[in-house]
Amino acid sequence: MPSRGYALAAIVLILDQISKYWVLNIIRLPEIGGIDVLPFFRLTFVGNIGVSMGLLAADTDLARWLLTAVTAGIALAVAMWLRREKNPVDIAALGLVLGGAIGNIIDRVRFGYVVDFLHFFWEQHSFYVFNLADAAITLGVILLLARAVFASTDTKDGKARDA
Repeated sequence: MPSRGYALAAIVLILDQISKYWVLNIIRLPEIGGIDVLPFFRLTFVGNIGVSMGLLAADTDLARWLLTAVTAGIALAVAMWLRREKNPVDIAALGLVLGGAIGNIIDRVRFGYVVDFLHFFWEQHSFYVFNLADAAITLGVILLLARAVFASTDTKDGKARDA
């Protein structure tokens, strides 16, 4: 069953890297700057040197490689967790997180930053610019948190049951 999680991670990784290739090499978004798609959605190029939402900027080579190493360590831990996981929801969640993490690691190694380009906004309220890997990671974490919060506990033996 964990093989499904690894397969999902591979699909996320492939889709993420194809979308970034398209943004960088086909439509050349860094040169254009942005493309309005819908009244609330725009393709906007951002070379994100930080972590999620631009936090903890890695603006030196040392910081870049440290951040890459930490992210790779987390991805390895997720891959090991996935190998032991039995719950199908958790397997899917971990596959999403793993594929997204690897996609962003590849960017950091290749470019020194993560390629972000999906930009949602509403009137003057702008949301963070992100990519498919970020979306997969976020969805995976939400699934893991939801399972943890909604997991019922068997009061007889104190062991958590699957929700």
